[in-house]
Amino acid sequence: MVSAIVDAEKEAAKMLFGLAVAISAIPLLLHLPGKPIGIVIDIAEFGFSFLILVSVWLGYWNIMSLLPLEDGTIIVLNVALLFLVSIEPYLFYLNIRFDLVSQELLLNLASVLYALDMTGLMLVLALFTHRLVAEEKELISKKSLARFRLVRNTLFASAGLFAVTILPQFWSVKLINQPLRFYFWFVPLVLSSITPIFERDIKE
Repeated sequence: MVSAIVDAEKEAAKMLFGLAVAISAIPLLLHLPGKPIGIVIDIAEFGFSFLILVSVWLGYWNIMSLLPLEDGTIIVLNVALLFLVSIEPYLFYLNIRFDLVSQELLLNLASVLYALDMTGLMLVLALFTHRLVAEEKELISKKSLARFRLVRNTLFASAGLFAVTILPQFWSVKLINQPLRFYFWFVPLVLSSITPIFERDIKE
């Protein structure tokens, strides 16, 4: 029974990640830019959501390839992750379509919900990795422990950074007429991009 649930979750994850990436591209078709710069902006906005989903996807499958799923807690976390992934494109779409001037309250709420969604995604991946590095379980070799601990700590830090942006100060403070919250979301992407460098250093 548990094995069947695990297989179903794996297939669901595969489909949901692919569907989420496809859905995130729909705004490019529905909203045609009026100026050439609009094309660049639309692609940049899609690129941000794409990088987030791909980073979560790669981290998820890297961890799941080593972590046994025959565990009630892991199954529940897996379901939570799938839900958070499935709503990411919708929340991201709201953030790029609501107007800061005429729809400030809606945009503020949408950005808070998006930050919460990303906090949840990073936190679930961090908890997965934490289970992986539990030494008593011996799921990975001792040589890999330092590397996966770094990954876990980076995920916890990313979750914390997304959570911090929920604070009102990150909405009220503006930079180039945009709330600081939006700029701060790039920090976890930078963290995830430099983590492989640290991993290579540790392994060497």
